[in-house]
Amino acid sequence: MRLRMTIMAALAALAGSVALYPLFSGRTWFWSGLGAVAVVAAAGLATRHFRWPAVFGAVGGLAALHLYLTARFTASEAFLGVVPTPESLRRLGELTREGWDAANRYAAPVPPVPGILLLAVGGIGLVAVLVDLLAVRLRRAAPAGLPLLAMYSVPAAVREDSVSWVAFGVGALGYLALLAADNHEQVGGWGHLVFRSADAPARPDTGVMAAAGRRIGVAAVAVAVLIPAVTPGIHSRGMFGMGSGGGRGGTQTVTTPDPLVSLKRELTRQDDLLVLRYRSNDTDRPDYLRLYSLDRFDGDRWTYSSLQSTARDRLSDRRLPDPPGLSSVPARQVTTRITVQRQVRDMSFLPVPYAPSRVSIEGDWRVHAPSLMIYSLRDSAGGRSYTVTSIRARPTASQLRLAGRTPTELYNRYTFVPERIPREVRRLAHEVTAGAATAYDQAVMLQRWFTQTGGFQYDLTAQPPQRGSDLVDFLINNKRGYCEQFAASMALLARILGIPARVAMGYTPGTQVTPGVWEVRTRDAHAWPELYFEGAGWVRFEPTPSGAAGQGTAATPDYSEPTVSSSSASTQEEESGPTETSPEASASASPSATAQRQDDLGAQAGTGGERSGDGAPVGWIIGVLLALLLLAAPMAARHVTRRLRWAGVTSRSGGAPSDPGEAAHAAWREMRADALDHGLEWRPSDTPRAAARRLGELLELDAPASQALGRIAHAEELARYAPSRPQTPPETLRADVRTVREAIAASVGRRARLRARLLPASTMGSVGSVTRAVGGRLADAASRVEAAFRRLPSRRAR
Repeated sequence: MRLRMTIMAALAALAGSVALYPLFSGRTWFWSGLGAVAVVAAAGLATRHFRWPAVFGAVGGLAALHLYLTARFTASEAFLGVVPTPESLRRLGELTREGWDAANRYAAPVPPVPGILLLAVGGIGLVAVLVDLLAVRLRRAAPAGLPLLAMYSVPAAVREDSVSWVAFGVGALGYLALLAADNHEQVGGWGHLVFRSADAPARPDTGVMAAAGRRIGVAAVAVAVLIPAVTPGIHSRGMFGMGSGGGRGGTQTVTTPDPLVSLKRELTRQDDLLVLRYRSNDTDRPDYLRLYSLDRFDGDRWTYSSLQSTARDRLSDRRLPDPPGLSSVPARQVTTRITVQRQVRDMSFLPVPYAPSRVSIEGDWRVHAPSLMIYSLRDSAGGRSYTVTSIRARPTASQLRLAGRTPTELYNRYTFVPERIPREVRRLAHEVTAGAATAYDQAVMLQRWFTQTGGFQYDLTAQPPQRGSDLVDFLINNKRGYCEQFAASMALLARILGIPARVAMGYTPGTQVTPGVWEVRTRDAHAWPELYFEGAGWVRFEPTPSGAAGQGTAATPDYSEPTVSSSSASTQEEESGPTETSPEASASASPSATAQRQDDLGAQAGTGGERSGDGAPVGWIIGVLLALLLLAAPMAARHVTRRLRWAGVTSRSGGAPSDPGEAAHAAWREMRADALDHGLEWRPSDTPRAAARRLGELLELDAPASQALGRIAHAEELARYAPSRPQTPPETLRADVRTVREAIAASVGRRARLRARLLPASTMGSVGSVTRAVGGRLADAASRVEAAFRRLPSRRAR
């Protein structure tokens, strides 16, 4: 039945499933997967007990898995809660479809809904069936790693972040244990060594080779975990996530999960959780809180360009760069105090009103100057409170109609559209805006088409756009979607018309709970387009339907609601436009003031950069200390082993040892360790006299060292074969060991001496001995379980 291999195959499959932890919230999936693995292992044992062919063994495992899934998910429709029925099969099919739809709708970590749990548990069970078939039935343990590797490929395919090094180590050790068990069983199949007489050769020491194999396996896993962790550039957060994100002059690339996937997850949560609470001194309804600015459209999806971060980008309580293009429209300064809830995880971008001019927050937070996104390479906003001073532009319709010429570089970047955009979409953009006299009028007509005249409906069940054809289908055919489709489509149509556009993502203002205090929940997550008008900068539009039939807390800006331009309307708005201006807007009206302000900002930025660069790189210091500790561990272990070895020979008071031969054994082991540390050959089958003779010939020792070596060998012979005879004093043996060690070190090269000091081979052998002992006990326990199972009465006897 191969009970031991069955247990190891099940443990390997279970260890490999740990890699799936980033995909799920909670632990229900793991315990359900444990049940599936156990059922598959039991089915494999049963089929092998009755000696069924291998193909029937796999079928039996799949049948047992089916029974388990039926009992776990469709017990109410099954006969006796286990036996499948047409109703239970139909329900399993429905749950599979629901799980597939939910997996496409939610972003990791997904909630433990029944459909997703069914897919996860079924996948883990299928991997267990394949591992059991390959490793146990077909006796091919090495290929069994392929289905285990498949479980690692799933989180790697759907998430930006890699699998935790702990999860990788658990899975790798499980696979190594499976290989070791298979090798042990194959070698044991040849039977036991038999020694009939004293003249027979000595029993070979197979433990050395086994220990070498374990050391190689553990070292391979350690290298696979440690090398990527300490290699600069692989992890944006440094070694084991402790890096500070770049030092002075260093550049790092900022990476986050797909913002739009996170948006879908927030909007479709079953529980409307509180995200943050804030207080604002804005006299009007507060503006949206922006997280991301997505400036790049690749033909399928909107993303943001790669952010290159340096220490000069740190906030350092300084004034932030001026918002691009904001120079001639009225604006006022707004102060917002924001508190993010502690349960919010992995929020590495700060939600702030646009355009932030100063942010006060603890931690290593930075600003991306072109977009004014606030982000961190290592910190999360969860549980933090911070204050944002922002400049809120108040443009009028007439000012936007009279916007100046967009700078060439900005225009080329934010009006780029891939050539593969379908012709019907380009034609649609011009048809919808036919008759518009200015870029502003085109933007207003696009917004009105989405919210009023185009026949669109807000629908959270719509699939997020993955390809360019999905946007075409949304614009022309079904016209159903949520804020992502509306924002992405309007920004694309604006670019086709030659209006610089990008997609912003964050939160709507939320709901006012007391005067001046607002709460933002997960259902307030939102995406919207921002269009550029020279003089006003980036201006928000709202194409998503709002209210009860749309995004509940979204609001259309006042400046985007007037009718399409007419000469009378333009004249009236110019005459009655507001005159409120902020100090920033007034300063921008004067060229000399603008130049002076830019000089002041440059001086502040330079000072802030110097201050931020003076901070100690705590993460790198900790990483270097850990690396030094790892390097020093073998040397420290060798030193401790030597002291403990001699400490057991004599008491602190200098008394005689309880075992007269213990000093000789300690000296012999210490000399053997010194020889191994310096790379010298040591044959376990040699007698003490033969080992000493070989060592003396190899080293060409002088007279004192040769005599010391002879005394150690003679003492070991007496301790082994004549323990009743007088033994050599421990002090003499200890001095002899020191003499031989110095002679060995003088006889080898500098590299060998350095290796003996830093990476002593004898220490690694000690670790292997501990591993061998633990592994032996586990193997003995499995053997006892197998023997007990075999003692059960057979089927014929029953």
